Amino acid sequence: DPMNLWNSYYRAVTVSEALHALADAPGSACIVAGGTDLMLDLQQGRHAPVHTLVDITGVPEMRCLEIRAGELFIGAAVTISRIVHSELVRQHAQALVEASDLIGGPQVRNMATLGGNVAHALPAADGTIALSAIGAQVEIASLEGARRLPILECFAGPGKSTLQPGRELLTGFYLPLQKPGQASAFKRVMRPQGVALPILNLAVWLERTGDRVADIHIAAGPSGPTPRRLYKTEDHLRGS
Repeated sequence: DPMNLWNSYYRAVTVSEALHALADAPGSACIVAGGTDLMLDLQQGRHAPVHTLVDITGVPEMRCLEIRAGELFIGAAVTISRIVHSELVRQHAQALVEASDLIGGPQVRNMATLGGNVAHALPAADGTIALSAIGAQVEIASLEGARRLPILECFAGPGKSTLQPGRELLTGFYLPLQKPGQASAFKRVMRPQGVALPILNLAVWLERTGDRVADIHIAAGPSGPTPRRLYKTEDHLRGS
């Protein structure tokens, strides 16, 4: 019975409400959005039982997908399927569309959120790899206010994020708008026979001037305990 996995369920409608619900919970509290990772982890004992689940799917701020002051903002509660079908994301972050299209099946994509894909902190997370190559920043809210940091600073190890549980909330992502001469792409190398987990996810963001690589970002995972940028390879390719 899933009801044994938590005691109370709280639906927040603002970021502030969600943060207060996390802070005021009498026991351990956890954010839930699509629940496609969390519910399985709770049911299968990979996540300690939670006293309070705080549902953020009703927070309008976290479901925004828009251009904001010269950047593309994608709220953490935006679903994967919405990203796949967004013209705005396709225009500015092709790699993220290609990565999102490979996450789960249609039902999972309809429920799962981009914030959940990143917050789960898996080394192979498709959305994370794409966002890393594109150079996304993460917006994190706490009761003290909001801060932004490069996406790769969110990861402490496999399944471990640097967000303070119960105190901080991943609210969204800021991506640079794509300029002429820039593009991005995502590819997955799979094991044979339909094994679910990829051998390698790879995303590339590239800027070219004529036939030269002016700038390049390459992100890969799992190539270690956390998603990472391949800086040496990038340096080697710049200018070639």
